[in-house]
Amino acid sequence: MPDLPSKTAPMAAGPRPAASPPPSTAKTEAPRVAVASLVGTTIEYYDFAVYGTASALVLGPAFFPSGNATVSSLAAFLTFAAAFLSRPLGVVLFGTIGDRLGRRRALVASLLLMGVATVGVGLLPTYETAGLLAPVLLVTLRLLQGISMGGEWGGAVLLAAEHAPPGRRALYASIPQAGPSLGFLLSTAVILPTLNIVGRDGFVEWAWRIPFLLSTVLVVIGLWVRTTVSESPVFSATADRTTRPRSKAPEPTPESGSRFPLVTLLKRYPRRLLLGTGAAIGGSAVYYLTIVYSISYGPKELGIPQNTMLTAASIGAAAGIAITLPVARLSDRIGRRPVMLTGAVGCVVWAVPMYASLSSRNGLVITGAYTVGLMFLALMFSPVAAFLPELFPARLRYTGASAAFILANTLGGGFAPLVATWLNSHWESPLVLGFYTGTLCLLSLLCLLALPETRDEKFDI
Repeated sequence: MPDLPSKTAPMAAGPRPAASPPPSTAKTEAPRVAVASLVGTTIEYYDFAVYGTASALVLGPAFFPSGNATVSSLAAFLTFAAAFLSRPLGVVLFGTIGDRLGRRRALVASLLLMGVATVGVGLLPTYETAGLLAPVLLVTLRLLQGISMGGEWGGAVLLAAEHAPPGRRALYASIPQAGPSLGFLLSTAVILPTLNIVGRDGFVEWAWRIPFLLSTVLVVIGLWVRTTVSESPVFSATADRTTRPRSKAPEPTPESGSRFPLVTLLKRYPRRLLLGTGAAIGGSAVYYLTIVYSISYGPKELGIPQNTMLTAASIGAAAGIAITLPVARLSDRIGRRPVMLTGAVGCVVWAVPMYASLSSRNGLVITGAYTVGLMFLALMFSPVAAFLPELFPARLRYTGASAAFILANTLGGGFAPLVATWLNSHWESPLVLGFYTGTLCLLSLLCLLALPETRDEKFDI
């Protein structure tokens, strides 16, 4: 039956092998896997954050020259959104690989694809040199980045969660969840010194390529780390049950059916997929409006120094990282929903004051407001790394968790800079950013209320 909790799914006939490694192995392997997932996710989000920051600073005039600054910004942010549009393709591709061939294979492939696309952006000719070919190539590489991201998040949190010892699933799954903020901090650590050394003119002219090209080194490190960890014990056990010879045909299960996990997911668990997407959509808006859009909006529209905006967002992101693990551990103790609901309520209430702080043009005020907002975001996004996978059974878990999170990122985050640019072209006050974000966070709150608590869901079926 559709949308049944995964723990009620009928089991295939035959003895079930252990889905968890021996305790002695788990104690050493689980932390290694979680760190490996974090390293890869950080690198992928570094690549993504570099592009987002470059979109805000330089890519508009370099690839989409126009006499109107708003038009150039819209075009640059449109390429930013293009990667979100291709993410569902990544869900289908890497979700199928991850659910049928293994989590680790999917993660290695997604990281390699992201690295190739990011370095390619750093080598592109600009519009002045290549004409229309330049934006066409840029959009193509962005689409490849999006496909890569479609498989990254779900695989990273899933590999960590499925290696986690009992009672610590959210804690281990939340470790790669710090990757987006760490990736942004890493990109800022590269971009800010580059800006200070070569100046804005030098950065616009040629130095914007440096952060993209540095991705080569990071991707090599990430690939080495990811190829040294073991496959998920839950996937291995599930695959063993599926492939073991039987004297009679196996009993049908809710996961059986189409060769493509996404098709089965849509047939069996549509409600959980939609509600899971809604639960994450508000947090996606908070993250991308703060980390991407406001870095462009503050300097261009309000005259706030670029370094002030980057510093405020970086300090807020660091604060969110600092509480990620304690928040996840709390959700292992009291449940996912209480923690996430607190974060959703906080984001609804704080959204307007957070973006209203931009009107002050005061670095300390903006930093304080962003720090509070991104800490509320951590309350929502730290447990979601375990919450979304727990909504789906093992054979659909990579696809299900990825689809819910990626749809939320696309609808709530990918289009957020475009919507915000349009809103600010009609209403000049930054308050509209708060109302827009607060509305999406309210939607997340309602979806969380409609979903069950998942902390005690069995994870080996």
